[in-house]
Amino acid sequence: MYDLIIIGNGPAGCSAAIYARRSGMKVLMTGKDGGSLARAHLIENYYGLAEPVSGAVLAHQGLQQVLKLGVDFKEEEVTGLGFSTGFEVTTTADVYSGTTLILATGAAKATLPLPGLEQFEGKGVSYCAVCDGFFFRKKKVAVLGSGAYALHEAQVLQPLAAEVVLLTNGEAAPSSDFTSYTTKVSALEGDNKLRQVLLADGTRLEIDGLFVALGTADTNALARKLGLVTKGRFLEVTAQMQTNIPGVFAAGDCTGALPQIVTAVYQGAIAGLQAFSFMKQQA
Repeated sequence: MYDLIIIGNGPAGCSAAIYARRSGMKVLMTGKDGGSLARAHLIENYYGLAEPVSGAVLAHQGLQQVLKLGVDFKEEEVTGLGFSTGFEVTTTADVYSGTTLILATGAAKATLPLPGLEQFEGKGVSYCAVCDGFFFRKKKVAVLGSGAYALHEAQVLQPLAAEVVLLTNGEAAPSSDFTSYTTKVSALEGDNKLRQVLLADGTRLEIDGLFVALGTADTNALARKLGLVTKGRFLEVTAQMQTNIPGVFAAGDCTGALPQIVTAVYQGAIAGLQAFSFMKQQA
């Protein structure tokens, strides 16, 4: 059981880890990469840099600083969130529990420009198997995606639905027991609700529900699993980085703040300190 679990190892996540760990918390940080910072060519507008450095170098240095403080780091993809004794974080490798939680997941990705997707949201299209799987009991559903996150959603649906298929949208099918269609999806069709999926080769699949799980679980996907309030693509937070759920904080680009390193570091510091304050109040 950790005092704090941080999802994301970019500037916001690392800053939160530093301040929380120096406050005495037992901290776990998860992340697959350094986020948008690691992909930046050169950084030359951050305090203390006499010469420009690549984003990858700065991201690596930030992670090393966190590790030297004794923060546990798991290079694992987060596929699910839930409640147990505190908060439960499911990754591609394990399940972890924490008293507090910080989301530093970066900016949410834009939704797939698929005809019919927006039209059938709430009418057969869902973004959260844990939230909406119950409504598709003994029905045929599809999961749109090809990675670990898509497989996780399919596994959540499997004991509920009559049939679960994977739509990989042109990507290679993952190794699994689920029937997979690798042809690109062209459109979603129906009347007052989703009825079928049209594939690029002309195939029409009759389904009752479609669960979108493209790539990795983004901010909004994770937010839905806990019932966090969002504003469009971003998490709604107070000045103390507190979400609407006590003990859950957010920092960095996922809050809709100015997408700069200095902002992410500032918010991460606040989130880390507020998580410590929350834990003390619960003791």
